[in-house]
Amino acid sequence: MKKYFLLFSTVAAAAVFSCNTQPKNNTDEAAQTVDTSAVKLVDQDAFSDTLNGKMVSIFYLRNDGIEASVTNYGGRVVNLLVPDANGKMVDVSIGSANFKDLYNTNNNFGATIGRYGNRIANGKFKLDGVEYTLPQNNGKNTLHGGPGGFHNVVWDPKQLSDSTLELTYLSKDGEMGFPGNLNVKVTYTLTSDKELKIDYEATTDKTTVCNLTNHTYFNLNGSGTINNHILQINADEYTPIDSTFIPLGKNEPVKGTPFDFTTPTAIGARIDEKNTQLEYGKGYDHNFVIRGTGYRKAAELRGDKSGIIMEVFTVEPGLQIYGGNFMDSSRPLKYGMKDDFRTAICLETQHYPDSPNQPSFPSTTLKPGEVYKTVTTYKFGK
Repeated sequence: MKKYFLLFSTVAAAAVFSCNTQPKNNTDEAAQTVDTSAVKLVDQDAFSDTLNGKMVSIFYLRNDGIEASVTNYGGRVVNLLVPDANGKMVDVSIGSANFKDLYNTNNNFGATIGRYGNRIANGKFKLDGVEYTLPQNNGKNTLHGGPGGFHNVVWDPKQLSDSTLELTYLSKDGEMGFPGNLNVKVTYTLTSDKELKIDYEATTDKTTVCNLTNHTYFNLNGSGTINNHILQINADEYTPIDSTFIPLGKNEPVKGTPFDFTTPTAIGARIDEKNTQLEYGKGYDHNFVIRGTGYRKAAELRGDKSGIIMEVFTVEPGLQIYGGNFMDSSRPLKYGMKDDFRTAICLETQHYPDSPNQPSFPSTTLKPGEVYKTVTTYKFGK
């Protein structure tokens, strides 16, 4: 087995996410398609390796006619196989075919994101009067916990059953600049209702911030453009951003804007409208304020060709919609595909971006003695 070691130089850190890179002007027709007969879970050998002295492996989950594979490298969903309207299996998770490609391209396909999902402005925030400085890996901002965030570490795995995998990780005090020893547990479960359920739990020994999410890139057709997927979001407001993707500090109504998905709408229906927010995001890359509180439905996505319906349920206040605007055909994927422009969409349940610097947003502060708990479910039907 080849041994890998993480070296986060300035160049490598900048390469982790190309979120300020102008996307290629790909057409919908240029996107590759996958023969459904080729769909399968990745081989064990493809994710058998070592990184920083820890074993990297793949784990398989099965229940009620759906299947998944998850690697403990970054806590990533690698495959998610669900039946389409005709009963054929579709891999709805876009991503790498093996650990080597995943590691070498520094992508976040399918990953568990932390300590802080989304962006923190200028890589700085204050807690109890103390300013903390983080690595800047997205222009001048910190994105998804920095270059050594949870997507780039090896988690400790425990397969609890055929349908459940538990991953744990100790993020030590000062890791990526964050305070406190943070003990994290993420549990992936395929339920008997054709659901992928993700439970998150964390505790700390020092006041810190915590905002965990999952970064699976979905394509409910298995391949091709996502512009014709039908999306509905249970949100009357969204969070406008500046040109560096940092919130302006006030949520705005979606009504009368291209951000109104309160009724089922094709993702690409208004994506080319003249709109400053769409220009900043190169499309949709924004937080939506989900109606209500507690565990509730946040969104529904339907594959226009497969007929697969995915419902998203969460206790989180927000949902980041990222429409694959910076996919640029540079990364090799499963089934011989490339990450073509807008061939996947992420529905990231979360607290709002830059909350540690935005007093009006729901707090992401976690204190000793408290338990961070959140849950998100992706339910599949047709």
